[in-house]
Amino acid sequence: MKIFLTGSTGFVGKQLLKELLENKYKVKCLVRKGSEHKLGQYINHIEVVNGDITDPPCLENVIADCEAVINIVGIIREIPGKGVTFEKLHYEGTHNLIREAKKQGVDRFIQMSALGAKPEGKTLYQQTKFLAEECIRKSGLDYTIFRPSIIFGNEDKFVNTFAGMLKIQQFIPVIGDGKYKLQPVAVENVVDAFVDSIERRDTFGKLYEVGGPEKIEFNDVINIIGKVLCLPPYKIHIPVWIMNTLAEMLDWIPAFPVTKDQITMLLEGNTCDEKPFFDHFKINPIYLKEGISRYLY
Repeated sequence: MKIFLTGSTGFVGKQLLKELLENKYKVKCLVRKGSEHKLGQYINHIEVVNGDITDPPCLENVIADCEAVINIVGIIREIPGKGVTFEKLHYEGTHNLIREAKKQGVDRFIQMSALGAKPEGKTLYQQTKFLAEECIRKSGLDYTIFRPSIIFGNEDKFVNTFAGMLKIQQFIPVIGDGKYKLQPVAVENVVDAFVDSIERRDTFGKLYEVGGPEKIEFNDVINIIGKVLCLPPYKIHIPVWIMNTLAEMLDWIPAFPVTKDQITMLLEGNTCDEKPFFDHFKINPIYLKEGISRYLY
């Protein structure tokens, strides 16, 4: 069975590509020209098509020889000056893929959305993720949608960011009181479910909210990272209004670590009922401390 995969050069994408190949799937990857090197050792085991999902002409006649499309393209911040926006990547890109899948006779479509996607979301990130879901639901395709919480694993930009800070300075800036809850999920748990769902008809037309086995306050996430590294963290709590003011002024700069929208979503918390996901896919949940202990050493 051949899979058309988008987003294969990213953190989750590389893990998913590895899992697909280990399960003997053939894979055709849509990759931006010049980014092929990010595929590393897998480049010789896959078929590569240059382009991206926001460019409809590059999708013509490239999906027809596949049996399924997996779309995990997503961004966490916009760069409007380069045309990188939530609406263009999340909604328009997904719409382009759906249109071509239908035109080229590919009925199976698996989408990575995000926990917190909703029409009344306070951020464009949440709203455009939901719009993409709606486009899929109305497509008539045999779809499955996953909404993961924050995903951690080797090369992630969540745990590794804070681990890097601790190794250098042993203190972590925390927005507000740090009591908002997250539900980090291991990348292995996420990609296992994606691969398992491909040929399972009982996942067709379903949406799965995906969180790890622990609902943890942000403060405790930092504490766990510190324990794994044997570097007890000192947390500096920064008032929300100060961070919002700084983000409003500076979040257009890619190097600035957080946007106002990211602050809004962080303070909202990001949790779900994880039991249906783990029960349905018979996956052994990986706990945060156990997971990060594997790759921070």
